Amino acid sequence: MNYYNYYQSNRPGTNFIRPRLFRGAVRNIIIANVAVFLIMLIFQAQRFFSFNFGLVPNAILTKGFIWQLVTYMFIHGGFGHLFWNMFVLWMFGMEIENQWGKREFYKFFFITGIGSGLITMLFSAHSQIPVVGASGAIYGVLVAFAMLFPERYIYFYFLIPIKAKYFVMIMVVITFFSTMAPAVSNISHLTHLGGLAIGYLYLSRYKLLACLRHPTHSVNWHWPRLIIKNPFRNMHLNLHRKKRQKDSQQTNFSYETEATMREELDRILDKINSAGYDRLTEQEKSTLYLLSKYFADKDRGKS
Repeated sequence: MNYYNYYQSNRPGTNFIRPRLFRGAVRNIIIANVAVFLIMLIFQAQRFFSFNFGLVPNAILTKGFIWQLVTYMFIHGGFGHLFWNMFVLWMFGMEIENQWGKREFYKFFFITGIGSGLITMLFSAHSQIPVVGASGAIYGVLVAFAMLFPERYIYFYFLIPIKAKYFVMIMVVITFFSTMAPAVSNISHLTHLGGLAIGYLYLSRYKLLACLRHPTHSVNWHWPRLIIKNPFRNMHLNLHRKKRQKDSQQTNFSYETEATMREELDRILDKINSAGYDRLTEQEKSTLYLLSKYFADKDRGKS
């Protein structure tokens, strides 16, 4: 799956930030999910839990099983499903909870989880297939991480380093097109997309509630812009700069007669003979070049 680190090359305090040990809201959510999963295994009650506590859109609308909008986040279809959801929650959620605090993290987690459940229910109202897992809230956590720490690097599939803001953009595109494709698995991509949308809208509306707890921590995040640079711009600027330098050198070079020009040339040559070329000023070096070129061109014309 994914994990992240944060580095600032050649800057003070360079380090690799990793999540702290379990604590607070993240720890409690993980413990609750693991406990429910173990109870399902021990009592072999996966089907009972899925249809009574998973999110069944038709049951919510026709039977009033409104609690399923909350409980479905604590039901998982298998060990792999549970492990990866809790792994991502730990890796990314700990940093967010450290910024916001326990109460705000709980609020955000349940708002994104319930919100993504509502979106799933509204777009598949007649479905009797249970949707389970905390993936909607987990995708909301990913959005929050990208908005809080857009420049941090996530190692996609443990191999490809990519900034958090770009990673979330890729996840949005993949999830969006997955919802458009025919169903080929039991993964609810609509729930994932709902978690992404609810998380982004919530944080945009409230200007990241972390600022309430940390007034000095300002957040200025936006989707990255695609900037196409003109490949000939630098070439044009360099030519313009050289032309200006040449013009300024030509303007600075001004003598009334060839006699005064030869006197200046002799003076510079005498200085080179006595002190060396390195002791010339930049102006003298420029004058030497121009005078030498002038007399050389003149002699060439005569010959």
